[in-house]
Amino acid sequence: MAYVKMSFTHSCFIVDESKIVPGLGPGFPIPVEITPFCHEHTMRTIGALPTIAGKCTPVLRMGSSSNNLNDGDEIAITDNGNYIVDLVFDVIIADPPTMATELKNVCGVVDHGLFCGLTTAVIIAGTDGISVKEP
Repeated sequence: MAYVKMSFTHSCFIVDESKIVPGLGPGFPIPVEITPFCHEHTMRTIGALPTIAGKCTPVLRMGSSSNNLNDGDEIAITDNGNYIVDLVFDVIIADPPTMATELKNVCGVVDHGLFCGLTTAVIIAGTDGISVKEP
C-alpha cells in the first residue's frame, strides 16, 4: 500500500485488489503502537473499549516489528522504542472512525493502523485493470 499526498486538499492510497475486503477486522489484525510503560494496563484498557470489548483479542506482537507476524520470543520494538499490540477481530469492525477515536484517547497509545478520513481517493490495481474509489 502506498500513500500519496497530491496537494493540500487531495491525497490517495494506492493498493492492489487483495486489500479490498467487505469490512475491517477478520483476516488481518489492526496494529496499535503503545508505550512500554504499563503496557499490560494499556492492553487491558484497549480490550475494554466499547468498540472492541468482546469482539477481539489484543495480542502483544513478538519478534520483528516490521512483518506483521508473531515470529519470535522477544517483544517486537518499533523504531521509536514502543510496542505493537495486534487487535485480532472475530467480527467486522462496525464503526472504524469511532474505534480510531477511542484508541487515540487511551493513555499509552501512540497511534493505530486505522486510516479514517485521510484520503480523498483509493486507486486499486486489479486483474481487470485500474479503478478509483472516492468517498
